[in-house]
Amino acid sequence: MQRVEVTGSSIKRLSSETALPITSIKADDFAKQGLTTAQEVLATISMNQSSQGSSQSVGAGTGGQSVADLRGIGGDKTLVLLNGRRIASHPFNGSSVDLNIIPVSALERVEVLRDGASAIYGTDAIGGVINFITKRSVKGGSVSVEHYQPEKSGGGDESRLNLSGGYGDLNKDGFNVFGVVDVHRQGALNASDRAFSSTGYIPGKGVNNLSSTTPSANFTTINQDKSKVFSGNPAFAGGCAGQNQRPNPDGSSVCSFDAAPYIENIPKTNQESFLGKASFKIDEDHLATLEYLHARSTNESRITPPTLTRIGLTIDPTSPYYPGGSAGVPNVPGLAGEALNLSWRPMDMGQRVGYDTSTSDRLVAASEGVVAGWDYNVGLSFSVSKATSAFVNGYLGDKRMIDGVASGVLNPFGPQSAAGLDYMKNSLLQGEYLNAKMTNTGVDAKISREIYDLPAGAVGFAVGTEFRNEKAEYNINTALASQASSSGYAEAKDQSGSRNIGAIFSELSVPILKSLELSLAARYDHYNDVGGSFNPKIGLRWQPTSQVLFRGSYNTGFRAPTLYDLHGPMSKTFTAGKYNDPRLCPGGIPVPGADKNTACSTQQYIRTGGNPDIKPEKSKTFSAGVVIEPVKSVTVSVDYFQIRLRDKIGTVAEQTLFGDYDKYKNNFVYSADGRSLDYVVANLDNLGEMHTAGVDLGLNWRLPRSEYGNFTFAFDGTWVQKYEYQNERNGAYVQNVGVYADNGPVFRWRHNASLQWNLGKWNATLANKYMSGYQDMNDVDDQFVQKVKPYSVWSLSGMYAGFKNTEVTVGVKNLLNENPPFTNQYNTFQTGYDPRFADPLGRTFYVRATYKF
Repeated sequence: MQRVEVTGSSIKRLSSETALPITSIKADDFAKQGLTTAQEVLATISMNQSSQGSSQSVGAGTGGQSVADLRGIGGDKTLVLLNGRRIASHPFNGSSVDLNIIPVSALERVEVLRDGASAIYGTDAIGGVINFITKRSVKGGSVSVEHYQPEKSGGGDESRLNLSGGYGDLNKDGFNVFGVVDVHRQGALNASDRAFSSTGYIPGKGVNNLSSTTPSANFTTINQDKSKVFSGNPAFAGGCAGQNQRPNPDGSSVCSFDAAPYIENIPKTNQESFLGKASFKIDEDHLATLEYLHARSTNESRITPPTLTRIGLTIDPTSPYYPGGSAGVPNVPGLAGEALNLSWRPMDMGQRVGYDTSTSDRLVAASEGVVAGWDYNVGLSFSVSKATSAFVNGYLGDKRMIDGVASGVLNPFGPQSAAGLDYMKNSLLQGEYLNAKMTNTGVDAKISREIYDLPAGAVGFAVGTEFRNEKAEYNINTALASQASSSGYAEAKDQSGSRNIGAIFSELSVPILKSLELSLAARYDHYNDVGGSFNPKIGLRWQPTSQVLFRGSYNTGFRAPTLYDLHGPMSKTFTAGKYNDPRLCPGGIPVPGADKNTACSTQQYIRTGGNPDIKPEKSKTFSAGVVIEPVKSVTVSVDYFQIRLRDKIGTVAEQTLFGDYDKYKNNFVYSADGRSLDYVVANLDNLGEMHTAGVDLGLNWRLPRSEYGNFTFAFDGTWVQKYEYQNERNGAYVQNVGVYADNGPVFRWRHNASLQWNLGKWNATLANKYMSGYQDMNDVDDQFVQKVKPYSVWSLSGMYAGFKNTEVTVGVKNLLNENPPFTNQYNTFQTGYDPRFADPLGRTFYVRATYKF
């Protein structure tokens, strides 16, 4: 039997001996279920509490990256590996690998270690480890084409083309060279194409995402006498008709705008990747490999036309478009010729369109084999990750718009003249306003062997070292970004940083009895900017009979702040939700002299960025479980986990800041005259502790063979008993299990189940993904206390391999056409559902054909 290295250990052993809590997914299995991206594959892991994908890039500036989040403790605490080695993180946050770069079609399997592993891999491995393992070698060639078509109209369809080919046999020829090219496309889906997301105003369920920045501008008079300041809109007398406007629900004489139909549920995305690998068998004991990965993804997202508010946009009576003026704009009773401060959303240039591009390149030269009885593995790697963001359409220069209104060229209350339209076209901003780059250069080496024979068996030993250099840079095109306050980077500056990391680690496997094995591991990491960390791990494996296995482990972990955490550029953008300014509009009632349009029930500016004083996060993880195999065809596993994290790095959620002004008043920055809120500070910091605990359940049942075929039932579930965290050191704990807390829910129960059948050249798979319900995100006064329903989605697929060299698969995702459960959350730009957990496409049919030659 061949000894292999498994995720979570540096010691090669027989695969049947491992007792680590590992979930392994074969590439054939996720292909049958119609899973097209790495993000979708990981969604079938029940411990993956949430995910970030392309939908969250809409209006949020994520660069279109996809992120995994094991245990729900943050994607920055989930370590992602490709063939056991690190990949450069996406530069826009520097803390997580972009899953879009993973070449899904080149994978052989995905291994997920459901345990902390800082003692083996160092930083990031607190929540667990995801190891994407590609094919070791490929002979011959294949072509695959597939298409996914939602039953409902509107878009969101997907297509994929995959080409792979290889030459050489490692055993016979002593070498193998192969390459895989993969191209994936998905069309956009507008929020207006799904009824559940087509409006931002559902008052009976606590949804009021109407905006006070309107196509016909709302105004507030500018008057030194605060008692004479009031707000209005020339369109109010006519019922705020047209362009998705409506009277403000609070009964005031201003209009509001429903922005939801102008948002995309899914942006247009493209992903292309190439993986090439050459393996050379030097002799029977030595293998050299050279691996290159290139990946590129683009993300084109559309949001509402631009918001021109808080930029000093004013109009005075000299303009023909002043209410009651010569251009015919309706008069507003009470005006006495004062200058007006405007909140305007010009619609003429259409939606704002942003274009994000991410590229990743990774080169690894490695060698493995046996020297003097020692298994060795050494490697040299270089990876670089780049990302850019650009304005494509709809973004207008603030200063140009201010001057256009002041000069009387632009009409902020109605249709534009030909001169006004021409002026707007010349005010459009286009081009790249942000680019970022991260590089990771590393060398690693480890050796392992059995060093001593005990009566119960041989003692396994491993030792290794690793050196890395990380660099990050963030470059702002200030000449462009500074012209658009709505970009979020109008005030940002260039930032950069670098550091060196060194580590040494060791592992020992000691058979105390024939049935009892002790595992010990330890690692020391040193960062030249944040210091060092020593992390041990101890594990026990006891198998009293061939049918029962007990396992347990305890380890400490850490996560060093990333270069982005330390040096990330400051950005100022709008909050996701609407809030009352706690000083200028307490309880929704503007104080005398306040601008109601910018102070009451509206999006406020929030400022975020890196913090050079952040300390590393520390953790303690405990797990214990049992695996039972009562008969050869049935395997059941039950594993308890507990994670305690301190000095958690993050930002206080926006609703928490606005919900407790007395506590966070120092975070609120006002203008010099105190008449407007400039922004709220939400920089990264060490917030406090986080505790979570629960149970993972697994079942694999291979039914007896029969003339009707072979059936296999697989089940993977996670029950979370506790999840609580603090927003500050020594602060109160926020309970999050089954409750939408600051940033989202933690599901009490999640499971994925599948039933597979095969008979000759036919096979079929029926799969189910389930997430339990939770208490919804309610407003501050708990007026709308409601439950979000559970989300259960079925899929069905079938494959036929009876054609020569050809396999054909057809299937249906979301077989029962379930809509996402309603939620009144407003932490994402989409309304009516939560795109982090639910798919807006509905029932989707797909077909895939693979030809091998």
